[in-house]
Amino acid sequence: MPPPDLAEPGPSTPPPDRPAPLRLPVAAALAVAAGVALLLALPPYDLWWLAPAGVALLAAAVHRRRLRAGLGLGFLAGLVLFFPLLEWTRIAAGFAPWALLSTAQAAVLGLAGLAGAWLSPVIDRWRALWPLLTGLLWVADEALRDRAPFGGFPWGRIAFSQGDAPSLRLAAWGGAPLVTFAVAAAGGTLVALAWRRWSAAALLPAAGFAVAFAVLTAGPAAVPLSAPAGPSRTVAIVQGNVPRLGLDFNAQRRAVLDNHVSATRQLAIDVAAGKQPQPDLVVWPENSSDIDPLRNTDAAQEISDAARAIGVPILVGAVLRTDNPADIKNAGLLWMPVTGPDLTQTYVKQHPVPFAEYMPLRSVARLVSDKVDLVKNMLAGDHAGVIDTGALTLGDVICFEVAYDGIVRDTVTEGAQILTVQTNNATFDEGEARQQLAMVRLRAVEHGLDSLMVSTVGVSAFVDTAGGVHGATAFNTAGVVVHKMSTGGTRTLATRSGIWPEAIAVALTVILLVCAWPMRRRRTITSTGVESTEAR
Repeated sequence: MPPPDLAEPGPSTPPPDRPAPLRLPVAAALAVAAGVALLLALPPYDLWWLAPAGVALLAAAVHRRRLRAGLGLGFLAGLVLFFPLLEWTRIAAGFAPWALLSTAQAAVLGLAGLAGAWLSPVIDRWRALWPLLTGLLWVADEALRDRAPFGGFPWGRIAFSQGDAPSLRLAAWGGAPLVTFAVAAAGGTLVALAWRRWSAAALLPAAGFAVAFAVLTAGPAAVPLSAPAGPSRTVAIVQGNVPRLGLDFNAQRRAVLDNHVSATRQLAIDVAAGKQPQPDLVVWPENSSDIDPLRNTDAAQEISDAARAIGVPILVGAVLRTDNPADIKNAGLLWMPVTGPDLTQTYVKQHPVPFAEYMPLRSVARLVSDKVDLVKNMLAGDHAGVIDTGALTLGDVICFEVAYDGIVRDTVTEGAQILTVQTNNATFDEGEARQQLAMVRLRAVEHGLDSLMVSTVGVSAFVDTAGGVHGATAFNTAGVVVHKMSTGGTRTLATRSGIWPEAIAVALTVILLVCAWPMRRRRTITSTGVESTEAR
């Protein structure tokens, strides 16, 4: 019989070189805290430094747990994060869609918890891998959430919380996936550091983790950013506002159009008086003309009068009807001051929002509620939003499309000199608008292009290539902002590399999950849900 100090640990006793796992109630509390921290890191709270803390809390909660416990803890953190984050969807869609969307998002985050529990044996064997594994897991989890189901919903990505953080600059090297990786890896470093025993033997590894955390959080400040090299152009954004927030803004379609026409005419008066510089382009938001100007002569005349008054093209956000009354298109339509609409320079939204702008499985959904037929069928466009205005070339995306990496990148690779985001936040709230603006900030850095976001009700703003915001408007007000934007620029590494950073991270995650299988076969689970080291 071996001496007591050399005896094998029992089923519920971790080996001496491994920290004791957390009790389940403590783990659940940490999962809730993780969800809160991740929520507060995102707009409108913008406490970006809480993002790595949230990642660390969830990683600690799921470490050495049963797989179903890891899944449940990740799901719990997701519920705490997504229900308040996506609360603005309830304004437009009601409780059921809000609950379903938030629960679906939380379920995908639950998979990250499950994967973290699955990789516990690897982390126990090689503690130094914890930052790398955590970073890869979060990138892979977001990659799944960005694509499924029904085209995905990328809201709440860690990268979108870093608008004021040094890590935002990493977007120029690897886009949103690299920013997420760095922040999550910093969280993995935090938990690895916290789980280290503070003994003399652990001081050197602890110092190494501390250095790694500092590099991951502060190091990106040294990342150089390229400035646009092309000539400057003056652009005006018009936020016409709506009579009332909420869904009934659609019942006030003519009033919304009139608001944008009047604001543009006033801009023309101010330009003539020398109060504002002459713009090269005016950009109106999504839904600025819910009356189809290609079919309604009154609407067309109003827009033409505004374009002639200002003397430059207007990018109009228009809802276009089709020969089928049930089908519509959400478009950015270039309106010239003399010749009117240029149909060769029109962008149709490529990614309509499921259950809001079109109804998937309509025949099945109709069995649940006949309200589904209130949702029209928005037809998707088939090409990137590259619009040549004469003075400059726009990369146009509409509303939620700014959250999707590929849609934005396609406009840049096809020649965009600036990025424009036309959106309508009248059916949501200021929190949702600020969440979108955070995405615009990341895109500007990612592709090295000056950018703008223009909304019917706010927040509208210009963004430079360092993510700085200029001329931001208040919410639920009317306003016109004129700003000089630089065009062109050298393509960033993120633009050139495209999907490859994310694809490599996902591939590595899959390989690591598969490689962990032999190690898991040598582990058992006690009745309390804590893993032990006895052979199966």
